[in-house]
Amino acid sequence: MTNFAPLKAMSLKAMLAIASLSMAAVPMALPINAQAAAASEQTATKNLNQLLIGIKSMTANFSQTTQAGNKKSQFTGVMSAQRQNQFRWQIKSPAEQLIVANGNTLWVYDKDLQQATRQAVGNQVGETPALLLSGDPAQIGRNFSVSQPNTARNYFVLTPKSSNASFKSLSLSFNGGRPVMMVLHDNIGQITSIRFSNISLNKKIPATEFNFTPPSGTDVISQ
Repeated sequence: MTNFAPLKAMSLKAMLAIASLSMAAVPMALPINAQAAAASEQTATKNLNQLLIGIKSMTANFSQTTQAGNKKSQFTGVMSAQRQNQFRWQIKSPAEQLIVANGNTLWVYDKDLQQATRQAVGNQVGETPALLLSGDPAQIGRNFSVSQPNTARNYFVLTPKSSNASFKSLSLSFNGGRPVMMVLHDNIGQITSIRFSNISLNKKIPATEFNFTPPSGTDVISQ
């Protein structure tokens, strides 16, 4: 059976991953000098917002690794994101799985299981790291506590303020103004790392990219 957990982690129930908004891969664990000054939470939030506000849309390839104890799962695929709350995350290997959000409805589709889950997008930036890049950066301060361990590096750690959030923390790393990597720690002990490559920013993406119609014979579950 196809491992469906990474997709749920990226959607509403566990994420990540996206986790989400997320590219020339560079290491996420950036070395921090012992004397490096950390930013205040207010400054860290402002710095992160300044990076995200300039990203109106993004497309990229990704490689995703999910570690759960001694078990490791690896996936590759393509993604695209565009404001407001338009998002497409497509795993192509080792199995085909898809998350699509068009601003109103979010679909999670597993081709092997012939199953699709449908739910309202709503205001999910606090629950869905995968929608960070496609959402409103101004919401970050309302939904997350943000830290920046070294003001000289664009590396941020986001901790959800909501007690109902499905993950413990999300780290974002930028290179040249582009988000290059995400690392998510969820509430069931999984660590999901996502690296992005072949990044393209601020190009108009057709609305059809974010629409989804379940194929005939698909079992549709509404939440």
